[in-house]
Amino acid sequence: MVAVTFPDGARREYPQNTTGLDIAKSISPSLAKRTVAMALDGKLADLTDPIAHDAKIEFLTREDPRVLELIRHDAAHVLAEAVQTLWPGTQVTIGPVIENGFYYDFFRNQPFTPEDFDAIESKMREIIARDRPFTKEIWSREHAKKVFRDKGELFKVELVDAIPQDQEIKIYKQGDWFDLCRGPHMTSTGKIGNAFKLMKVAGAYWRGDSSREMLSRIYGTAFAKQEELDAYLKQIEEAERRDHRRLGREMDLFHFQEEAPGSVFWHPKGWTLFQTLEAYIRRRQADAGYAEVNAPQLIDSSLWVASGHMATFRENMFLVQPREEDERTYVVKPMNCPGHIQIFKNGLKSYRDLPFKLAEFGKVHRFEPSGALHGLMRVRAFTQDDAHIFITEEQIAEEVIKVNDLILSIYEDFGFDDVTIKFSDRPEKRIGDDAVWDKSEAALRKALEASGRPWTLNKGEGAFYGPKLEYVLRDAIGRDWQCGTVQVDLNMPSRLGAYYIDEHSNKVTPVMLHRAMFGSLERFTGIMIEHCAGHLPLWLSPLQAIVATIISDADDYAREAVAAARAMGLRVESDLRNEKINYKVREHSLAKVPVLLVVGKKETAERTVSIRRLGSDKQQTMPLGAALAALAQEAVPPDVKRVKKAA
Repeated sequence: MVAVTFPDGARREYPQNTTGLDIAKSISPSLAKRTVAMALDGKLADLTDPIAHDAKIEFLTREDPRVLELIRHDAAHVLAEAVQTLWPGTQVTIGPVIENGFYYDFFRNQPFTPEDFDAIESKMREIIARDRPFTKEIWSREHAKKVFRDKGELFKVELVDAIPQDQEIKIYKQGDWFDLCRGPHMTSTGKIGNAFKLMKVAGAYWRGDSSREMLSRIYGTAFAKQEELDAYLKQIEEAERRDHRRLGREMDLFHFQEEAPGSVFWHPKGWTLFQTLEAYIRRRQADAGYAEVNAPQLIDSSLWVASGHMATFRENMFLVQPREEDERTYVVKPMNCPGHIQIFKNGLKSYRDLPFKLAEFGKVHRFEPSGALHGLMRVRAFTQDDAHIFITEEQIAEEVIKVNDLILSIYEDFGFDDVTIKFSDRPEKRIGDDAVWDKSEAALRKALEASGRPWTLNKGEGAFYGPKLEYVLRDAIGRDWQCGTVQVDLNMPSRLGAYYIDEHSNKVTPVMLHRAMFGSLERFTGIMIEHCAGHLPLWLSPLQAIVATIISDADDYAREAVAAARAMGLRVESDLRNEKINYKVREHSLAKVPVLLVVGKKETAERTVSIRRLGSDKQQTMPLGAALAALAQEAVPPDVKRVKKAA
């Protein structure tokens, strides 16, 4: 017999190898009908799986958020069947669930195109309507290879060979069609529903190897309800409208080119925006007691061996050997932490010096595959608002809470009030003893609990040197972006020989907190552009206003207005071109200039300006001095406003 515990705490015994479906039927036929899968000890499983040992069981319906993964997984199988039905001879390879959907890779002589989607979706609906059950069979390795080889499915033969010897070969059938799959699946194809859509097609090398076959990858998405799919498609449409790469061109902020993949060419306006963000962080961290430093870009590889980066991060690093006669290999720094430890080590430190806070706008370089690069969001060269805080073990909770509060207040200044904190514990690939990790994780968890903020566990996603908190922002259209981090590190300072003298004159290794608030300034810039759809707040906008003339007789007054605005600290330019005012308004609106100050014959005579706001058809006329004073007040950064208000 096996003991099964239900979510309400009730416990019952059943014969060993009773299936979840049998248990559901014994409770209620309607429960069995509603249930599409189960969770055993928290892990998704087929409802028809036998239960061989004592376990906690949950019956899952389509409405359970955990089932969304199965809906998409099942949809991938139906996609594959539809494609092979429509185009016999097409080989299927792999079809995993990914964020926001799924994909399936196919091998055929002629790649698929979006024009094929209508036929594929129609066939998928036919398959779903048949409501065939998903059934699982365990095959021997040789039988599976023979069946797939006889079908001409050579990629599947290769996949069977890749499955570890201690794992079963699982085959899932949906009627006559079947696939090699780890599972689990829902009870039948009909449970998928019709809230799915094929999104795009792309090329992909088999197993990511450019020397292997090029496959045709079809992406799709699926949801439990049609309204959820509709909302997602609307979000995609809005995301395309807000795409920072398009807005970056329209606003003349930056560009990329092939000669420097993953590196940004900042234009004057874009660099002004970047520097405004940097200046904001510089003020905030200076007020919090950080000292700004700068460490070298090129450092001998021996330091990166000692730090543990070479063993755990080598594939992401750029190495340089300048000349044959120079036997040393240098690393273009991928992180700032080893450099900051060297600064800490320079000169004897006492416990009285702690916390010792070092900050740097450090330019780092990391290798990202060319296919993963995406505008400002995924680059190879970026700037971190990085800091490292050297503390005692007793100071961990207090300092983590301080950083936590600072980060959250920064996000509020930028309009992000929906922030999730994730606690990421030890990854599989890491440095340091488990005892050290136990201590680090316990200290960070204690600080997090003391903060009173809600949080979730992000299992196994810590840095290779320590656990971390991740701050996830939700933007204006509901997308999540991981930005800031706080990491507790008891490993790297010890590896690199950092110590301080405690009150008993002993040498003690400090704890090091790694801290980033924006994370990457480049990425945060892209997030802000999309969050605001280019309508940046006045204090952040690289060009805050344009003084545009209606007639050439107003040129001198326009120049005077620009000079007065600049004297008040505003970033203002003039538009004196011999163009109609409506043309100028359209052009500067496209460039997302927040304010247009229009001057003509009347404004010149009365020393006024007509104010047009981005996104509004309304116009307001004010005296020049009053208008500039109001704009100057609005353009004060939020942190500076608080200081002035407090004074």
